[in-house]
Amino acid sequence: MKARVPMEPASAFIDEKVKELGDWRGKTLAKVRTIIHEADPEIVEEWKWAKAKSPGTPVFSHGGIVCTGETYKNVVKMTFAKGAALKDPSRLFNSSLEGNVRRAIDIHEGEKINEAALKDLIRAAVALNLKGTSKPKTKA
Repeated sequence: MKARVPMEPASAFIDEKVKELGDWRGKTLAKVRTIIHEADPEIVEEWKWAKAKSPGTPVFSHGGIVCTGETYKNVVKMTFAKGAALKDPSRLFNSSLEGNVRRAIDIHEGEKINEAALKDLIRAAVALNLKGTSKPKTKA
């Protein structure tokens, strides 16, 4: 028997996660979500990797995964799927720096988000995803 697939849209799960947290982490996740949509209105919200011991993770995609919005006890973490390939002149990435593919931004309680730099990073991640999804050129 297959596992039940949630019928609610991912946005409802993310709304519930923000509400359920009810503290600075919920406010921060909501703020990050707003910034993501302002950076790219075509971002699609998904809810992935739900398991028995994990309720799942908010995922923001456009042409592939752009980033996730994970919440932990002391941090809200934005993990960029192809972060190692992105230029980060504002040095937002502060976690998972040793990996060959992903990079993350850990946001702690009380930290101010550099919204302009984050929007630039999100747009760059989308552009990288879309560059990789172009159709192969056919021979003449």
